[in-house]
Amino acid sequence: MAGSDAKTPRERYRAQVRAEIKQHAWEQIATAGTSALSLNAIAKRMGVSGPALYRYFAGRDELITELVRDAYRSLADAVHAAAVTGADPAGLAHVLRDWALADPHRYFLVYGTPVPGYHAPDEITRISQEIMADLLTAWTAFEPDPPASPFAAHLADHRDWAGDHPAPPGTLRRALAFWTRLHGVLSLELAGHFTGMGFDPARLFRAELDDLVGRTG
Repeated sequence: MAGSDAKTPRERYRAQVRAEIKQHAWEQIATAGTSALSLNAIAKRMGVSGPALYRYFAGRDELITELVRDAYRSLADAVHAAAVTGADPAGLAHVLRDWALADPHRYFLVYGTPVPGYHAPDEITRISQEIMADLLTAWTAFEPDPPASPFAAHLADHRDWAGDHPAPPGTLRRALAFWTRLHGVLSLELAGHFTGMGFDPARLFRAELDDLVGRTG
């Protein structure tokens, strides 16, 4: 006997069409960037009228939100899966890099230039905070008592970005520096700015990690 939560044929069809729309959206983003995303262009690719697609997504912003949600959810799940096995900050950093390299367009959608006129709903912020919570937990275990600094003192009263995580100010400072520097390296690598410079970006990433976690070599 089928479970009570089994989808009806109509629901399965709707899910399939929404998935196809999102696939075309990713192809548009890869070709022309998120700002060029167009439901009418997707409808043309699918051989249907523009209004027909609006039965599945109310507009461009709803479609972008769905793509951003999928991207953040994918990264949050990958990071959490590593975190629950005891991964340290460096381990989580490699999860981030592997995820980014697997689909640079997905990475840039959530960590690149904001889409003009688009504002993500609060649920997206909550998913992004899941990622930060795992990072803060890893840093708390890795360095329980980090040294104080003027910026750490500032973060004691400016910690909204950390959600309700109880990490002390010094840990907030270390985690934030870790997060921003790694994204700086990743963004430059994925945008091709290291091309032709004659070094291995993977080795640069590892060197940055070593510096950030206090290792040498």
